[in-house]
Amino acid sequence: MYTDLLFYIDGQWTAGSAGNTAAVLNPSTGETLGQLPLASSDDLDTALAAAASGFETWSATSAFDRSGILRRVAALVRDRHALMAECMTLDQGKPLAESTMEAKSAADHIEWYAEEGRRAYGRIVPSRHAAVRQLVVREPVGPVAAFTPWNFPINQAVRKIAGALAAGCSIIIKGPEEAPGAVIELVRCFHDAGVPKGVLNLVFGNPAHVSEYLIRSPVIRKVSFTGSTAVGRQLGALAATHLKLTTMELGGHAPFIVCADADVEAAAALACALKFRNAGQVCASPSRFYVHDDVFDLFARRFTELAVQLKVGDGFDPSSQMGPLANARRLMMVQELIADARDLGATVLTGGNRIGATGHFFEPTLLTDLPKQARLLNEEPFGPVAPLLRFNDLDSVIAQANSLEYGLAAFAFTRSLKTATELGNRLQAGMVSINHFGLALPETPFGGIKASGHGSEGGTEGLDAYLTTKFISQAGL
Repeated sequence: MYTDLLFYIDGQWTAGSAGNTAAVLNPSTGETLGQLPLASSDDLDTALAAAASGFETWSATSAFDRSGILRRVAALVRDRHALMAECMTLDQGKPLAESTMEAKSAADHIEWYAEEGRRAYGRIVPSRHAAVRQLVVREPVGPVAAFTPWNFPINQAVRKIAGALAAGCSIIIKGPEEAPGAVIELVRCFHDAGVPKGVLNLVFGNPAHVSEYLIRSPVIRKVSFTGSTAVGRQLGALAATHLKLTTMELGGHAPFIVCADADVEAAAALACALKFRNAGQVCASPSRFYVHDDVFDLFARRFTELAVQLKVGDGFDPSSQMGPLANARRLMMVQELIADARDLGATVLTGGNRIGATGHFFEPTLLTDLPKQARLLNEEPFGPVAPLLRFNDLDSVIAQANSLEYGLAAFAFTRSLKTATELGNRLQAGMVSINHFGLALPETPFGGIKASGHGSEGGTEGLDAYLTTKFISQAGL
């Protein structure tokens, strides 16, 4: 089920030049799946030269022809989604049903960009002089360096690749070293669909070395990064030094507000589904649950019942509803956050413990009675841990929701149109979803504000991220 672990550079699959490798592990069993090559500076130079040459070819290809190739890619992704899903469950751990959904949705993203790339319209600006024609045109920004995380190996990579290619850019993707299999199979679809050599390149390696080397290169004109706020700050500062355009999709700590008039059953069901999806390893996952006093006990009881019923296990077990944490680092961090909360007097409603000694499995966990200084309320948990807090009035809960530096996503439940409108207006987040989960569709922008980054992927904004504006003023002789 697993794939050969290779780079893709200048249209060729290669193990690289240096011979350095890292083991890829199955987080459910601890077994080694394979040895992943790590890029040397020579490998990166080859990828940069390929991206420069690929840009010359691809940017001169019509938007119509680029669209046709991308549509062929989407068809291949649909045909091969099962293999990509299996690779993802093996090296990332999420249940096969979640991996399958992610793999299938990649085709939708590619098709969206295939069509949107044909609509990168410019405009004519009326001139003050009859003999002058004033044109505004949109052009691809140039070769792109993109860095993608392990929590959604396909989803995060495909939005960057499809957006860049639809705009006419070439791209070098540094994929996730801990979960490379599905990304390799995704890139294989682009290759087999006829994307010209050099247009798309895939490498893996030491993150600090690869990111610094690519961003410093004069070949790269745009940087797209998805990952932690801490690393995003470092890469953003480096890109700014070299005046490179950036898209940064960084950490989150999303509030989930349940008002007194909410449908509590629906709110609890969605809270459980969103919180424990991918074992809570989701940047837009709700991670602070603010519940009105009038419905707090009812919500907490129902949320707890649903969490207790979740089956945690190997992603290939059809009965598993939550897989393991992706690595030992996440397991340790979740344990530290819960221990800190307990030391400060928090009450554990359910969970709080590692499951077994093999793999990185952890119980779905709910806590309450947390003081404001608890690390869990201030640091992105990125795990299956849900803190529940009480509130009494809308102004106070909005202030609490907005109190952190993060601003990626926010969620709320209310039957009041007035309250829903106020929450939509006042919550400081790049995305607000009320009474349902409505984020991350191909046609809608995905991105944050404040320390959660800037720029968007998806929607027309996702194409704009890879285009620059040129003004042409042309006078008759």
